Amino acid sequence: MECLILSIVEGGDSYGYEISQTVKLAASIKESSLYPILRKLEQKGYVSTYNQEFQGRNRKYYSITEEGRSQLLYLKKEWKIYKDTIDGIIEGRLKK
Repeated sequence: MECLILSIVEGGDSYGYEISQTVKLAASIKESSLYPILRKLEQKGYVSTYNQEFQGRNRKYYSITEEGRSQLLYLKKEWKIYKDTIDGIIEGRLKK
């Protein structure tokens, strides 16, 4: 889930609901489950936050940090290894 969220905010600053709607395209996750992950990413220094007013209400925006970009690069490499292994099994290229 970290990889998905960091990928989303790498594309531009996003607020929680916007992130949750994009994540839902790939995974079934409740919005209430997303916020603890966002807090964890902030605590680790992978994202920073700021508030911005929108139609009279405050929205909390998430922005990827340099440390977050490094983590995302690592997670993408891990995902590629996992994906290539699964593809190999499905396509019959990998057998034990």
